[in-house]
Amino acid sequence: MKIGFIGTGNMAGAIVQGITAKNFVKGKDVYLFDVLTDKVKELAAQVDGNVCSSAGEVIEQVDAIVLSVKPNIIQKVVEETKSVVLKKKPLLISIAAGTTLDKLEGLVGTSTLPIIRVMPNVNAMIGLGAAAVAGNQNTSKEQIQYVVDLFNAVGKAWEVEEKDFSAYTAVAGSSPAYAYLFIDSIARAGVKHGLTKEKALEYAAQAVLGSAQMIIDSDENPWTLIDRVCSPGGTTVAGLLALEEEAFIATVVKGIDATVARDEEMKKL
Repeated sequence: MKIGFIGTGNMAGAIVQGITAKNFVKGKDVYLFDVLTDKVKELAAQVDGNVCSSAGEVIEQVDAIVLSVKPNIIQKVVEETKSVVLKKKPLLISIAAGTTLDKLEGLVGTSTLPIIRVMPNVNAMIGLGAAAVAGNQNTSKEQIQYVVDLFNAVGKAWEVEEKDFSAYTAVAGSSPAYAYLFIDSIARAGVKHGLTKEKALEYAAQAVLGSAQMIIDSDENPWTLIDRVCSPGGTTVAGLLALEEEAFIATVVKGIDATVARDEEMKKL
């Protein structure tokens, strides 16, 4: 399949580089457009892809189109390309946060086009992303699997019911920022106790990276792993109790709640 990208920002760039590096799509079958011409030319040169002069030209050339633009301009982009979309009828893939399948159908002006919504996260930029995939009633199992495989090229992807997208956004879409904050907080505490910030960040990031991999690789739940680290009367249990005195778990849940609430608000805009 030939695939096109309207918008070549950091996320689109990561996806394009990932899918071509893994030979999921050949560079010659990738078509790109962005109003920032230097940026799109640079990406095209990196993957041996094709630069198009307009969004409409991209759509005319491809079987699947990825709308990789910001949520605040997706309406403008769809309205400007609607006539070409309705004529070519490509598989339409959107990675715009908060933009529902119903809204996309409304913008295109038809309920017969196959449309897939994807919620990726920033870690796709290093090939360790997490992405949720949901299609409308016109998408086939093969089209869903194509998009899941597309995003597996830059991490891990799952088919997720659209009703769960707000929860997914909080748990996996926005949570990298919370993980960065956690790591930075650990590092700042290390500085308080005499470490340099550079070294403290390196130590903390490696510890969190290994801990995440341990959960992925293990059949045991996190509480079991926590108990393994906590020796009776030891340093770890003292730290955990201090965190819980400040409602660590409840505070994290409140952050997720706020993210879900904001995502639900964005659907109504």
